[in-house]
Amino acid sequence: MVDFSLSEDQKEFQKLARDFAQKEVAPAAAHYDETAEYPHDIIKKAWEAGLMNNHVPEEFGGNGLHTLDGCIIGEEISAACTGIGTAMEANMLAECPVLVAGTHDQKKDFLGRMIDAPLLAAYCVTEPDAGSDVQGIRTTAKKVGDEYIINGSKMWITNASVANWFFVLAYTDKEAGVRGMSAFLVEANSPGITVGKKEMNMGQRCSDTRGITFENVKVPAKNLLGAEGQGFKIAMAAFDLSRPIVAAAAVGLARGAMEQAIQYAGARRTFGKPIAAHQAVSFMIADMAKDIEAARLLVWHSAWLIDQGQRNTKHAAMAKCFAADTAMRVATDAVQIFGGNGYSKEYPVEKLMRDAKIFQIYEGTSQIQRVIIAKEIFDRNR
Repeated sequence: MVDFSLSEDQKEFQKLARDFAQKEVAPAAAHYDETAEYPHDIIKKAWEAGLMNNHVPEEFGGNGLHTLDGCIIGEEISAACTGIGTAMEANMLAECPVLVAGTHDQKKDFLGRMIDAPLLAAYCVTEPDAGSDVQGIRTTAKKVGDEYIINGSKMWITNASVANWFFVLAYTDKEAGVRGMSAFLVEANSPGITVGKKEMNMGQRCSDTRGITFENVKVPAKNLLGAEGQGFKIAMAAFDLSRPIVAAAAVGLARGAMEQAIQYAGARRTFGKPIAAHQAVSFMIADMAKDIEAARLLVWHSAWLIDQGQRNTKHAAMAKCFAADTAMRVATDAVQIFGGNGYSKEYPVEKLMRDAKIFQIYEGTSQIQRVIIAKEIFDRNR
């Protein structure tokens, strides 16, 4: 039997997230976009409200929510502001590798502390010369005694300057290619770590994005995640958990843009009637609605699969790709419906269009998602 209804618990989380988004996030969205300040106060309130780190198992103090639950929450927050939503979701991405491969002690330490205090974490994989091509990273980790010495630079790291700890991917054996990559949990206050200047991005401007340099940073061997050589596998497995939630955020942005377009189209009048009465406009909104609905179903399906213990790599890539492209298209069309007003910072859709673009880039570009989908189709059907 197929059942698309939400459980009572999921409805409660949805309402909690929606109320929080409308009360705390939406009113502050324009301010944080304009100033590019980090939303510390909102993050703290979200943590206090139980909207952060919900996937941490109950054993370590969390709610132990499923991926689908996180998607439901993520859509609501991002319908109000994806910049603030991304600042919150960065924890999820950093914590996923620990959920996938962490020992009991690692989970108790690095996940448990996130429940005890409103701390933040960061996922450090991308480098100046290695984005989608993860194999191109140059960061190294050399074992010396009971420590690893990490050297290298990371780029475009969300939550870089506010994180309590980092997930770091580095080569322990460069000659082995991806099988020579290892994963580490690194305390952010470790000597030798330098955090760069804040990047002034086109959209999601309050998200803290910076470069990080590791210079002879000592990491205890106990902070190796999994075994040597398993880093790439762990990093990619984390995406199967995080991509549905990122895709849900794209759905949230698209929904927010559509709602703005509907409201404006009903109020704005041309040729003696609301522009919503013109087929050229109403059809644009109809396309928004159908694509958002399709994107949400892809997101929920990809999340449901992994929650059932099934492999979701192909479906997570489909959800991320389709939802990201939908968010960009819907936001662009919303600006078009607003006309000249849509091009003005006085109206909200200008921000939504800027915020939407990054969904087609981070956590794997839309082109890389298509590569993954094609690989899953052809390699796994042989």
